Amino acid sequence: MATFLYRLGRFAFRRRHLVTLLWVALLALAGAGAASAPAPTSGSFSMPGTEAQRAFDLLEKRFPGGGADGATARVVFKAPDGRKMTDPANKARVDKAVADLRTGSDQVVSVTDPYTSRAVSRDGTTAYVHVAYEANGMELTDATREALTEAGTEAREGGLTVEIGGDALQAMPETGTGEVVGVVVAGIVLVVTFGSLVAAGLPLLTALIGVGIGASSITALASALDLGSTTGILATMIGLAVGIDYALFIVSRHRAELAEGHDPEEAAGRAVGTAGSAVVFAGLTVVIALVGLAVVDIPMLTKMGVAAAGTVAIAVLIALTLIPALLGYAGRRILGRKAREALVGGGAATAVPDAPGEGSPAGAGTRWARFVLRRPVAVLLVGVVGLGALAVPAASLETGLPDDGAQPTSTTQRRAYDLLSEGFGPGFNGPLMVVVDGDGKAAARTADAIRGLDGVAAVTPPTPNKAGDTAMLTVVPKDRPSSTATEDLVRDIRDTTGDDVLVTGQTAMNIDFSQKMNDALPPYLALVVGLAFLLLTVVFRSVLVPLKAALGFLLSVVAALGAVVAVFQWGWLGSVFGVEQTGPIMSMMPIFMVGVVFGLAMDYEVFLVTRMREAYVHGERPGEAVVTGFRHGARVVTAAAVIMIAVFAGFIGSSEQMVKMIGFGLAAAVLFDAFVVRMAIVPAVLALLGHRAWWLPRWLDRVLPDVDVEGERLRKELTGGSAGPGDPDADREQRLVRT
Repeated sequence: MATFLYRLGRFAFRRRHLVTLLWVALLALAGAGAASAPAPTSGSFSMPGTEAQRAFDLLEKRFPGGGADGATARVVFKAPDGRKMTDPANKARVDKAVADLRTGSDQVVSVTDPYTSRAVSRDGTTAYVHVAYEANGMELTDATREALTEAGTEAREGGLTVEIGGDALQAMPETGTGEVVGVVVAGIVLVVTFGSLVAAGLPLLTALIGVGIGASSITALASALDLGSTTGILATMIGLAVGIDYALFIVSRHRAELAEGHDPEEAAGRAVGTAGSAVVFAGLTVVIALVGLAVVDIPMLTKMGVAAAGTVAIAVLIALTLIPALLGYAGRRILGRKAREALVGGGAATAVPDAPGEGSPAGAGTRWARFVLRRPVAVLLVGVVGLGALAVPAASLETGLPDDGAQPTSTTQRRAYDLLSEGFGPGFNGPLMVVVDGDGKAAARTADAIRGLDGVAAVTPPTPNKAGDTAMLTVVPKDRPSSTATEDLVRDIRDTTGDDVLVTGQTAMNIDFSQKMNDALPPYLALVVGLAFLLLTVVFRSVLVPLKAALGFLLSVVAALGAVVAVFQWGWLGSVFGVEQTGPIMSMMPIFMVGVVFGLAMDYEVFLVTRMREAYVHGERPGEAVVTGFRHGARVVTAAAVIMIAVFAGFIGSSEQMVKMIGFGLAAAVLFDAFVVRMAIVPAVLALLGHRAWWLPRWLDRVLPDVDVEGERLRKELTGGSAGPGDPDADREQRLVRT
């Protein structure tokens, strides 16, 4: 592989005009397709195999046009102190709001009258109007949302407090802030790392081109493939992350090759042949993690994973072709001014930050590696115990989906949630919909059985369909939607009633979704880690190194989950991160962190350890190889990790609890994995293992393909060397497979 990539890099360098033109044309084509494509919807959401989904399917069949999976809203009215909602003037204002809602949009299915539907609190101070829509929250038109928000204007002017809750106000996810913060920080870090504006700008430029092609392609295909509007968010986040990483790796290696005296074309070829091999396999691990989301068996997540994987593939191709092409334009300007002057004047290679050079002063990475080699046991214990302590809260992990109670108090959704809780009880914020596949008698028996369960605040009379063979009834829990008590109530209803009774609604859907995610996590983890283990075994031609990589990744993810639980579930340092309401951790969080962080962690693992193996195969002792790997890779891996932490941390400032949680969790995971696992635990373990780290059974060596990631055959080809019996590298390879 290294030889092929070397030739590809030199070809792209020589034919840079053609290669650059092709990528610009692809970007323009994708942009034109996105501009002319229909606007993306939220995509159809379904959870095959769950009871909540079966209930929705039954409702669509037996109650056609009822908008069973449509958006809902609750317009909550509260009278001034000393007044009641039943006062004639206040009643008239509510009636006007109800009339405006019914005529305000053709997407409205039904609007309830609080005075006939018993939606006035016992003390008479609070009332609410329930609005049902035929489309889900993200498919509602701006005119529909405007009619909803303006329906209570007259009531507000009359002195009533009016707040609106429900998913009808769910807006299209806003992106851009986190990415902008990440790009700005990335630029600063790259300038500091490379000391050259050209070298710093190149990874940013190519990453943005890759993200532009990927995101535009997703938008262009959204309507045809039923891709939701959120599909591009994950692709943009991951594409930006790996795009910068991969370009950073190759540019860094190119600068090191220039420092060793190679001309720019040869340096570009060698950079792509060596660092490019690591990029290919790092990209494959990310693709495996993203495509593996299909294990969850939720179509929306599968599409998101495949789309993001496609963007990663684009980032890999750009790194292998567009990067060397742009390096052709940059020439020696990819180096800083002092480094160029040193090379032109015959100065030492140490003028280039990325070049090791004989007799060069030890950098921070080298000094740290030597420190770890002197005290591997102490470093290993501190790293493992520290992450283990952070992981303790993960044992108390409770998953669910945050409701409006997790919104900031400044939002109307949160204020409506609080008003309903005060006037009617917290359970009114998450009523359960029970569907009875039977006649009126069966529905009545079901209602009576549910009324006798603990945790039930109210049960509405059954509403039959026209055929009289199906009925709906609403169950109001005593506790809030995201509580464990409400989750227990859903299970009790399902256990108490027969197979002809199905529980659904937003709260039940959230519970089923969380359960489905929890059930999918073990097989997903086994698939992703197992396939990546095999892939890394091929890359490193070792059994223990991939095992160490997988175990270290699991440790960092569990530690990050522990930090998430401590902040968002327990409330530790909640005020620092803007957590206004503690509650269950978003059910997607564990599997999402596994997929995203695994890919990034393996990037750092492959790039850092590949340089170690390269040095080891070329004759260095195990300890020397660790130092060499850090001397070449620590600076780059550190820069890449800081950039990723900045990108993810930029989302912590979001007002959305879920976005805030994702940003915090991913930033913490990258911090732990890059700086504790890869920079401390990995060299400590390799130092303790010594030669055994690179051991591979002879029979496995014969079975595995030799992909030459470290570029050994490429080096021999370029130097005219041989792999005969007297070759030291050949002798080393023999020792590697000796059992």
